[in-house]
Amino acid sequence: MISGVRARGQLVGAALAGVLAVGVGLAVGELAAAFVDPAASPFFAVAAGVVDHAPTFGREFAIGTFGTADKAALYVGMAVLITFIAAGCGMVEQRRPPIGSVIVGAFGLLGMVAALGRAEARWTFAVPSVLAAAVAILTVRVLVGMLGSADTPDDDGEQTARTGIDRRFLLTAGGIAALAVVVGTVGRRMLADTARTVADRTKVVLPTPRAPAPPVPPAADLDLPGATPFVTPNADFYRIDTALQVPNLTTDGWSLRIHGRVDNETRIGWDDLIAMPMTERLVTLTCVSNEVGGDLIDNARWLGVPMKALLDRAGVQPGADMLLSTSADGWTCGTPVSAVTDGRDALLVVGMNGEPLPVEHGYPVRQVVPGLYGYVSATKWVTDWELTSFADAKAYWTTRGWSALGPIKLSSRIDRPTDSRIEAGEVIVAGTAWAQHTGIAAVDVRVDDGPWQRADLAAEYSVDTWRQWRFAWDATPGEHRVECRAVDKDGRQQVESYASPIPDGATGLDARTFSVS
Repeated sequence: MISGVRARGQLVGAALAGVLAVGVGLAVGELAAAFVDPAASPFFAVAAGVVDHAPTFGREFAIGTFGTADKAALYVGMAVLITFIAAGCGMVEQRRPPIGSVIVGAFGLLGMVAALGRAEARWTFAVPSVLAAAVAILTVRVLVGMLGSADTPDDDGEQTARTGIDRRFLLTAGGIAALAVVVGTVGRRMLADTARTVADRTKVVLPTPRAPAPPVPPAADLDLPGATPFVTPNADFYRIDTALQVPNLTTDGWSLRIHGRVDNETRIGWDDLIAMPMTERLVTLTCVSNEVGGDLIDNARWLGVPMKALLDRAGVQPGADMLLSTSADGWTCGTPVSAVTDGRDALLVVGMNGEPLPVEHGYPVRQVVPGLYGYVSATKWVTDWELTSFADAKAYWTTRGWSALGPIKLSSRIDRPTDSRIEAGEVIVAGTAWAQHTGIAAVDVRVDDGPWQRADLAAEYSVDTWRQWRFAWDATPGEHRVECRAVDKDGRQQVESYASPIPDGATGLDARTFSVS
């Protein structure tokens, strides 16, 4: 009986040993990455590899399920998976040494390969994973060795008889756990240290725009309870990108290289950029992953330099129809040169809603191009422009099967009532509609299978922003389905048949069901 208790206890101890070993190994890897490069972190290198190599449907599932919390969901999922694998390694090591150690080493190799596979990798990117694996292997062997076997006598017989684990092991395991927490916390704080970037941002004084944005007329914002505000506050603006660790850039270290098919290769620094004539515009941005009725769309006031002015300075050569932009973290985006040079307000942005760009939205510099989904236009933390062609180059998402051009599709959404249970009588249904760079001409509303009825439109601010609408509905008791449909200024109606966002944006009508009492 005692032998059985000890065997089970030692198996639990071995699982704990595996978890602690991998935990302290990852902590050491984080600390080492702080001295090498944040992208060399074993945990985040593997996470980035998951993002980079995930199939398109997997990415859409993550965004559709978790929305802007997709990164947090990835971290939690990886942590749970690593915990189970680490526990298994400990148990295998206790029963079949050194197989558990070999598996731990294999995962260190995986981290090293993932880190070296980053676009900006140097040979030193291997160091954090190597150190993490070495520490994890040493720890699991020491802890499992302390457990011994079910028949091994020890000096703490009473405690071991009850639990199968002696106090020496528990004290050692506790010390290792504390060490992992301290080392991991220090490493993560160093990796995620935005203090310098935040301090730099507080010193930025945005220039007065030479071409300020017209004020928003009161009639453009319905200002109804539950309705979407016309201008989205920075804190509420959606964020979808592949940056698992936000690049920490400063104005003194930022520059934009313009090269490729240009007459004059050039590099623009922060001081050069901020001295150029600034334009301020309100522009609505949309993520291509936005489902019908989704919230991955927002509107803000942007301050920046017209991108065309920078291209004119470099001199675009004939045949260059793609602007391939690269973020500081290596993400790439292919934008049609025609969308930058056709007169629309395509901006290299430094300000958002009257303040410097938030760090997570691209500080210090990003792109905003009206009329195109973000994956082909809105590069954050942008540091490189290459003039090339769609025939010769592909960007991050187009290599994964997404459309190369990405014009935003005509769409509309119901925003209120926010509660599906409402009272009979007059109900104000309201929402937003968008046809960026074309403009909304009308929005129609249908209740159940009745006729389409025209909604009242708020005043139009510009063709590059969304437009609000409202519809007075005489709601009667029962279950009712309400749909909306937009019409753009070219007379095109919103496509009614449903299509998923893959590969060039969703189509279909937003519909809400209400229970009226």
